[in-house]
Amino acid sequence: MVTDAPMATATDILTLTQWFSPSFPIGAFAYSHGLEWAINSGSVETAENTRQWIDGVLRFGAGWNDCLLLAASYRAHDAQALAEIDATSRALCASQERLQESDLQGAAFCKATSALCACDLAGLTYPVAAGQAARLENLPLNLTAQIYLQSFTSNLAAVAMRLVPLGQSDGQSLIRDLIPTCIKIADTAIACDLDELNSTAFLSDISSMKHETQYSRIFRS
Repeated sequence: MVTDAPMATATDILTLTQWFSPSFPIGAFAYSHGLEWAINSGSVETAENTRQWIDGVLRFGAGWNDCLLLAASYRAHDAQALAEIDATSRALCASQERLQESDLQGAAFCKATSALCACDLAGLTYPVAAGQAARLENLPLNLTAQIYLQSFTSNLAAVAMRLVPLGQSDGQSLIRDLIPTCIKIADTAIACDLDELNSTAFLSDISSMKHETQYSRIFRS
């Protein structure tokens, strides 16, 4: 397994838990990644629909690509390489809302971690900022990617708990059941490079595009 950092300490684990918790000020709660439109259109309306939707996004969409970008930015040792990775991250966003989601969360993450860790981060999309911050703090890459994905999963599950509506028990069970998926994707992705970028989560991408003109909505994406 590729870790690119020493074995995780308790401090490392708690630091990453703080960075990717709902209380960290990046506004993740405001974004549904297109799931709001999917629920509104009737494509996602049960606990099993929700699990399948999130599993697909993790395996074949933003989950996989974000981990590749996070790992690449972790290994970027100069500003030019980091800028090229960030440009790739922006180009992969399938809609204006997806770009805004990654850009604004990244800006907020850069601001919060720079103040907290006395590092210098700015102008990066979210996965790129997360990977670079983890490198600067010498945090384990595999654990960073795993917790990043678990946080993403939890945020989407929270959207479904609110809108499907999905009960708290079903929602928490969904998050638990997708933990092995998060671990497998993260551990596989960090052993790859950006040549492995791809996305076949077409329904998620289309939902994101449709959401831009959705008449009544709660979330920003």
